[in-house]
Amino acid sequence: MNRMLAKALLAGGLLIVAAAVSARADDNDYPTEARADYVFGCMAANGQTREALTKCACSIDAIAAILPYDKYVQASTILGMRQGIGQRANEFRSTKMFDDKIAELRRAQAEAEIRCYRPSAN
Repeated sequence: MNRMLAKALLAGGLLIVAAAVSARADDNDYPTEARADYVFGCMAANGQTREALTKCACSIDAIAAILPYDKYVQASTILGMRQGIGQRANEFRSTKMFDDKIAELRRAQAEAEIRCYRPSAN
């Protein structure tokens, strides 16, 4: 009877671990290509060093932990559209809903900066 109980507890524990891993994967839904694009752009802006690589990778991980990928794509698209000229670009600049989406991204970026770019206390 004790052996059966041990097997049941082990199976239950494995299910809990599997559920936790699955939930983490859902929270971390950024495709590898999107992460790589972010890191390449970040390194171009911050230097092509190992330290920049580490900080940029940390940054996209922090953003991904805060902001779902679909919201990241929406905000990135809006920012890109705002850089254009003409009536369509003006619409992206003057719409409150778009401002809110960009504000979410900016908050995630600010948190990532705090987590990844502040000097370490040694």
